[in-house]
Amino acid sequence: MPAYRGLTWDHPRGYKALQAAAARLDEARDGLKIHWDRQPLEGFESHPIDDLCRRYDIVVLDHPHIGEAVAKRCLQPLESIFVGDEIAAWGRDTIGPCLTSYRYAGSHWALPLDAATQVMALRPDLLDRDPPRSWAEMLALPANIPLCLSLAGPHAILSLMSMSVALGEVPGAGDPSRFLAARAVAAALDILRPLSERSLPAARDLNPIGILNRMAAGDDLVLCPLVYGYVNYSAPRDPKAKRVAFHDAPAAKPGGRPGSTLGGTGIAISTRCQVSPALLDHLRWLIGPEAQTGFIPANEGQPSRRESWQDAGVNAAWGDFYRNSARTLEQAWVRPRFDGYIAFQTQASAILREGLDERQPAAGIAGRLQDCYTALRPTGAEL
Repeated sequence: MPAYRGLTWDHPRGYKALQAAAARLDEARDGLKIHWDRQPLEGFESHPIDDLCRRYDIVVLDHPHIGEAVAKRCLQPLESIFVGDEIAAWGRDTIGPCLTSYRYAGSHWALPLDAATQVMALRPDLLDRDPPRSWAEMLALPANIPLCLSLAGPHAILSLMSMSVALGEVPGAGDPSRFLAARAVAAALDILRPLSERSLPAARDLNPIGILNRMAAGDDLVLCPLVYGYVNYSAPRDPKAKRVAFHDAPAAKPGGRPGSTLGGTGIAISTRCQVSPALLDHLRWLIGPEAQTGFIPANEGQPSRRESWQDAGVNAAWGDFYRNSARTLEQAWVRPRFDGYIAFQTQASAILREGLDERQPAAGIAGRLQDCYTALRPTGAEL
């Protein structure tokens, strides 16, 4: 009987549902056993994907790692395991671009387990007005409303790219060798720079989980306009935690496209995995309607099926997290996935933080970002 090893990330959203689903398996009845290990979210950015795939049969990852995995030949394409009609149906049923984000070099490389994107987080008990709908409204918020940007790790460049998308300039669009035109970087910096200057200093080095923890624990942070949404904070189980509400990311103007960079995770199958029918049935169940609308939300997971995001019961249980941010997810921008992109977003964020700290002109920041992009994107690589 196969005994599979899986790796996921160390946050209740990342592991509780998977571990609970594995615990329900009966070896005699189901012919299947899965053990899930965990690692910090940052570990996926720093640890080579091929090494993880040598040690695990199933790996939870996010889409920017796909190009590296394809280059290292360490994942099995879904097309070699599932029939095309199944994959097409998952594409129709999954919210936004969550499945297509795992398509690269002509194949799909992961099943969409969890859907997330950058959205607006705020403390509804402390904000005395409607959430800002546009970046102009965001910039016009009174100075006595404490806010922050998510700028730690790779999130600085993700924030700038999302602002650019909202303004109608998509990285790599039209010319994959061009990151963003200098004028597009300058326009995004016109939003990012003043907000970073009034951003809560204590939040500067916090990742999205750290920012949301701070919002839930104290009253010194009211709003973050772009942070990856975590449903767990919308209906906290800890009675001491304050509720954090989530809304659509800001647009260039009310009703426009929210600027947001897709996150979320998928389940990939490594080349070391000896796939069994029982494993495939379990994976099908995890992304099917029963698990996605019932079991996964009940175990603090964040589903990827559109019907789950629209479900009245799911929204009632989780403070309308899904209903209030679904529009942003439907229109989220998919990051490049070329081999080298992970290094780019890390280095580009460092360039951007330095540029903000030193008040460098936009043209200089744009030039350094382009040089970094050119150095790390293989010539002719698919985005």
